[in-house]
Amino acid sequence: MPVTAGLNTAALAAISHGTNSPAGQIAVQGLFTQLVLRTAGLGNLTDIRLGHVDVEQPDTAATLTSLSGDGPAVLVPLLLSAGFHAKVDLQEAADASARSVVVAGALGPDARLVDALEQRLHESDADPFSDIIILAAAGSSDSGAVRDVNTTAAMLADRLRCPVQPGFLSFAGPTVGQAVSAARRAHPHRRVVLASYLLAPGYFRRLLSQQGADLVTAPLLQVTDDGADIPPGLPEIILDRFQQGAARLSPAS
Repeated sequence: MPVTAGLNTAALAAISHGTNSPAGQIAVQGLFTQLVLRTAGLGNLTDIRLGHVDVEQPDTAATLTSLSGDGPAVLVPLLLSAGFHAKVDLQEAADASARSVVVAGALGPDARLVDALEQRLHESDADPFSDIIILAAAGSSDSGAVRDVNTTAAMLADRLRCPVQPGFLSFAGPTVGQAVSAARRAHPHRRVVLASYLLAPGYFRRLLSQQGADLVTAPLLQVTDDGADIPPGLPEIILDRFQQGAARLSPAS
C-alpha cells in the first residue's frame, strides 16, 4: 500500500522467525516483554504486537490485522540479517496489507549485537587469546545476509582483537563443520569455540552442538531458571529500527 502517515506515528509489529522450541518461544517472548517496557512514553508509537514469519502464530498478516486502528505500521524483523524472510515474506505481507506498512531493517549488523556476542563468550569461559573463534550463523541464500554475517564477524574480531572466521549451517560457505575442521588442522592444540550468532534456542542451536567444536556459546537470547536472559541493548535495537522505519513514512498531505 502507499506509505503515508501523519507526524510519522505508527504501530510496531515485531516479527520473529518462529520456532517449535519452548525455550526459544520463552526467550523471544522475554525480548518482546522487555521491548514493551522500553516503549513507555514513546510518542509516535500507537500499538505494539509480536508475530512470526514461520512456524508459530500469529503470522505476519494476522499480526498486522490485529493492530488497533487503521494507521500505518512498521514491521521490524527480529532477524539478525536481512535475508529472504525480510526481503520477500515480510515485504509481501506489507504490500498485501490494507494499512500502510514499511519493513524496517534487520537487527544486524550492530555494535550492540557484538556486545551480546562478547558477553556470551565471556560467560562460556572462552579465551579469545588462546581459542579459535568461529562466528556460527544459520546461513542464507541471500548474498546481502551473508555479507551482514561477514561484517559482524569482522566487528567481533576488532572487538576481541583476534581472528574470527564466519561459518554457516546452511546455504553459504564455509559451513560451520568445514570451519571447525580447518581450525583443527591449522591449530591442533587449541580449542575451537563457536560463537552462536543465533537469536534464540531452537533447531539451529542443536545443530551447532553437532559440529565438533570444543565449546558452543549460548544464543543471544537464552532461558535460565529465572526466565529469559535478554542482553542489554537488544530492545533498543528494535526501537531504533522502528524509528528508522517510521522516518520513511511520508506525512499525509
